[in-house]
Amino acid sequence: MKCAICGKEIEEAFLEKIKGTIVKIKVGEKNAEHYVCDGCQKKYREKLKEKLEKSL
Repeated sequence: MKCAICGKEIEEAFLEKIKGTIVKIKVGEKNAEHYVCDGCQKKYREKLKEKLEKSL
């Protein structure tokens, strides 16, 4: 998996858990899932959804 913001490969921990987060953004009637690495999650904190919505 790659980060939706920076494009780096996201590391996986035990039992295929990712070191990051999954952000769901509503697009029309469906929810789109975006994977975000730990570094971008710390960097953008509150503005994470806004940053992902701009990239759509």
